[in-house]
Amino acid sequence: MSRPGYGGGDLPAVFPDWSPYQDLESAARAYLRDPDVALEALGGVLRGASVLGFTLERFVNEVNGVWQEVVVCDGSRLILWHGEDVPPGEGPPGSMTSSLRVVPVSTVTEVGCRRRLNRSDSGEIRVDSIDVYLLLTSLDEAPPSEEMAGAPRHDALRFGKTLDDGGAGQIARLEEFARLVASVVGRPVL
Repeated sequence: MSRPGYGGGDLPAVFPDWSPYQDLESAARAYLRDPDVALEALGGVLRGASVLGFTLERFVNEVNGVWQEVVVCDGSRLILWHGEDVPPGEGPPGSMTSSLRVVPVSTVTEVGCRRRLNRSDSGEIRVDSIDVYLLLTSLDEAPPSEEMAGAPRHDALRFGKTLDDGGAGQIARLEEFARLVASVVGRPVL
């Protein structure tokens, strides 16, 4: 099964699983369409810092093509790389954006992790989805909705995995990433 890709090529609807790879480079090369672009951008910021944990996301958007994201935690920063195909008509065929954002862990005020559990007939419980959010001290740049007019809204980073979108391995790795970030929030930066 495949989905139509940007530029007329077909991309697999199910991407390879990055969760078995413990190092960022191997995981990125297994999962991302553009690992060299991502690794170069991240390496320019990491500059030898230890990667304590990471999470990856990729999907096909029917309008823009491929959307890719890498989030790395080095203990004091969250480094986010995002790559996305440029919509047809907004650039030459094959164009993409590559953006980088660095968020100090000290700006994370709250880490939330919600797991949806499923109990089998035999009573065994398994996690079939996970949603993680990191609430930041910065304010959201989105215009306020009618019900929230006048009230500032804090920025948040959101991540999710399901059995259908990532599988059990990626669910476990995202939960591991959330626990890592939660363990460094509020600690003095050395």
